[in-house]
Amino acid sequence: MATQAEKYFLALVPEGNIQSEATALKEEMRDLFGVKYALKSPAHVTIKMPFTYNGFKEDRLIAKLEKFLAGFSPFDLSFHGFDRFGKRVIFVALRPSEALNNLQESLATFCKEELKLVKELSDRAFHPHMTIAFKDLKPKNFDSYWDHFRKKRFSARYSAKDVALLKRTAGRWEVIHRFTLKG
Repeated sequence: MATQAEKYFLALVPEGNIQSEATALKEEMRDLFGVKYALKSPAHVTIKMPFTYNGFKEDRLIAKLEKFLAGFSPFDLSFHGFDRFGKRVIFVALRPSEALNNLQESLATFCKEELKLVKELSDRAFHPHMTIAFKDLKPKNFDSYWDHFRKKRFSARYSAKDVALLKRTAGRWEVIHRFTLKG
């Protein structure tokens, strides 16, 4: 059978004010520092890192995820302040959430068993966050970037009612389906 390798990932993608504020921060990084890679996707909290899947079987992927994710209940998250991973990533931090951790753990197992995806390090060392800048950050300039962000405030509550499936299309990540958490 023919395959058409496509890239996907699963995330919580807030809408409304949180999305607007996070996008404005990404645009600020672009305007002030020329850092723009994070603008290739909507602001999100990744719960399954990018994976390759046969695009011809996308409907089957959506159907399997729909059935699996319907069993989870909506939950609340709190975004609070900024943090970083070394000199590689600047992100909006989240307060710990047992519901999010349970969803991610279950999803990692489901993806391995039902979708035959490899269980990655990121599946085992989950650190939820909403990236503002990465990939095109220059280590020599990182202290300037960080000085700019550590003084800023970001605080928001988000009611996670769905999980988004994103697909890489023409170099950008787009939400192609939202799975309602029905619990």
